[in-house]
Amino acid sequence: MANPNDCKVLVAEDDLEIADMLRTTLRNEGYQVTLTHDGQAALASAIAERPDVVILDVMMPELNGWEVCKSLRARPEFKQLGILMLTAIGPNLNEMTAPLYGADDHLDKPFLIEELLSRVSALAAKAKSE
Repeated sequence: MANPNDCKVLVAEDDLEIADMLRTTLRNEGYQVTLTHDGQAALASAIAERPDVVILDVMMPELNGWEVCKSLRARPEFKQLGILMLTAIGPNLNEMTAPLYGADDHLDKPFLIEELLSRVSALAAKAKSE
């Protein structure tokens, strides 16, 4: 398992309440967290900061989460990047769409914090092992 203190997580979420909760929760677990509120800022931040894990909300301004995911996956330097999609659009659509755009995992809103932390931990461990 990866040490959270060595893992950088980028959170892209336009709902300020959810974004703040994610940042606080992940920081309390020891992750280094960067927060953005739209897809364009998320893409720029990912390119500049090279996180280990990116958590993308699907419905965001500028670029949606799927577009950001696809753009990151098109870049060879992000091959090992762990990408977790968050959305309230429904589990069936998430299940079908996540693999098409290159996401490693998806989590439907509302979600349990423990489930989110488990998935982030698994993605961080995978990213650090490659």
